[in-house]
Amino acid sequence: MNVLLKNGRLIDPVSGRDESVDMHIVDGRIEKIRPSIASSSSMKVIDLKGTIIAPGFMDMHVHLREPGFEHKETILTGCASAAAGGFTAVACMPNTKPAIDDASVVKFIKEKAKIALNGLVDVHPVAAVSVGRKGEHLAPIAELASAGAVAFTDDGDPVHDAELMRRALEYASMFSKPIIQHAQDLPLTKGGVMNEGLNSTTLGLPGMPAIAEDIMVARDVKLVQYTGAQYHVAHMSTAGCIALVREAKRKGLKVTCEVTPHHFTLTDDAVRTYDTNTKMNPPLRTREDVEAMKQGLRDGTIDVIATDHAPHSFDEKQVEFQYAPFGIVGLETAIGLAITELFEQGVLSFHQLIEKFSANPRRILHLPEIKIEEGERANLTIFDPATEWIVDVQKFKSKSKNSPFHGHKLRGRAIGVINNGESAWANG
Repeated sequence: MNVLLKNGRLIDPVSGRDESVDMHIVDGRIEKIRPSIASSSSMKVIDLKGTIIAPGFMDMHVHLREPGFEHKETILTGCASAAAGGFTAVACMPNTKPAIDDASVVKFIKEKAKIALNGLVDVHPVAAVSVGRKGEHLAPIAELASAGAVAFTDDGDPVHDAELMRRALEYASMFSKPIIQHAQDLPLTKGGVMNEGLNSTTLGLPGMPAIAEDIMVARDVKLVQYTGAQYHVAHMSTAGCIALVREAKRKGLKVTCEVTPHHFTLTDDAVRTYDTNTKMNPPLRTREDVEAMKQGLRDGTIDVIATDHAPHSFDEKQVEFQYAPFGIVGLETAIGLAITELFEQGVLSFHQLIEKFSANPRRILHLPEIKIEEGERANLTIFDPATEWIVDVQKFKSKSKNSPFHGHKLRGRAIGVINNGESAWANG
């Protein structure tokens, strides 16, 4: 690799830099960063005028499906989708088969990831809280942490037992690992397939009330206060949940949270089409909840934008709404949705947006921060904030195409990623 990036706008929330630069990268390391660098015949020169160079983006909530569900996604196709979406790192969830509840599965994923795209995308496994994700017995936390698990969750299912959650928080804190909670009170949501409200009544579909998310987070915040452990709320969707996290932060508790692009973009009005690609868990909520997500992003209550990338095969989604699986793909539309819905509407600056896509996920998972300095390894996301494009799921690198945004016009798109001495560019 001998690449000269010309005329890019470097925005780095960690160092505070925001300036126009040329950047020379040799063998995966940043050789020079200058206002202007003369090119030579040995360099591949890429003009980045009008684009932004940022520290590599990380999605801390994806489902790579492997092992066990390779018909939906594999580590290779998931990494390809991540790179196309502008991500140089992902944290993968444990609802695989077998679940990530044994060190051997953690090692398997990490080894497969090194081969996929020659390691362009770093893959960090998130292990299960309980054995088999059944919510009965604590998984071997120490063994999993030693193998490389960066956090613990029973994602897809909540840790419903308060005693188990208490012990998980206590044990994980011994290894400086967060517990990530899929916040859902199961009895309140039994049989539910969408947000409980006017639309669910009109459509004749069983509802999942917002209070089911709030109750679980309220309980967990009390447990965090009792244990002093680190806790992260996955894919928040309710205004009530935002208020609980905001209060927990005010008290100085180690509570962080994330929101998905679909939860700050769509409301449950989208379900009126009965399109199963609008079915996810937590479900799409009301306009008031969407506005609460945006306010939470604006005031810093929400730390991270994560996609909850959940691939399903075409035939699995082509059934009646009530029987379709929850989840949508999200890696390749995340930047476009964030710029369209957040930057363009004045919710977040580019500095704040990059912080929530890059610096904050790494801080929460205790991963090394990216340094954009001479001599450091290049780990970069490059995106064009002005380009307009139409979402076409058939062009996705993901193995699955289950997105509710097909045909949507978005502004802003990733054009390249560089990491571990490898690179990928949208134009080839």
